[in-house]
Amino acid sequence: MLCPFCNAEATRVVDSRLAAEGSQVRRRRECPDCGSRFTTFENAELVLPRIAKNDGTPEPFDEAKLRRGIDRALYKRPVSAEAVDAAVSRIRQRLRTDGERDVPSRRLGNWVMEELRELDQVAFVRFASVYRRFEDVNAFREEIERLEATPGPEAARAQLSLIGSDSGK
Repeated sequence: MLCPFCNAEATRVVDSRLAAEGSQVRRRRECPDCGSRFTTFENAELVLPRIAKNDGTPEPFDEAKLRRGIDRALYKRPVSAEAVDAAVSRIRQRLRTDGERDVPSRRLGNWVMEELRELDQVAFVRFASVYRRFEDVNAFREEIERLEATPGPEAARAQLSLIGSDSGK
């Protein structure tokens, strides 16, 4: 790595530590020519798939656009920023593990709706109304009836698992 002070080509690593909850490596470096020290951060570069729009044209995944859509649905709803960050992280993880080069926007929208269903039912209906292009009140009613028929996140967490988590029982 080049020294930012004297442009020497060889610098040495003095110290390495994990940073940003383990997602970065912080390296303290020293230049043997000028003796200056500086810090670098190393991140894994992960290539996310493109999003295939409804007309078939692909566009790069834009996390800011995803977050804006979720934030609009959650406008004035009692959901913490940490919960939104966790939902965005889960969606990014699904994009990474999907294994496809181009992910259809419909699939991404369905993942967002799954996350919103867990976060806030009002936000879910808001997002679904735009995403599914509800044309009339009956479409809203059908979606709300479907939502009421599925157990909420509290009920799902309260249910007993079919596979016990205790290996001794």
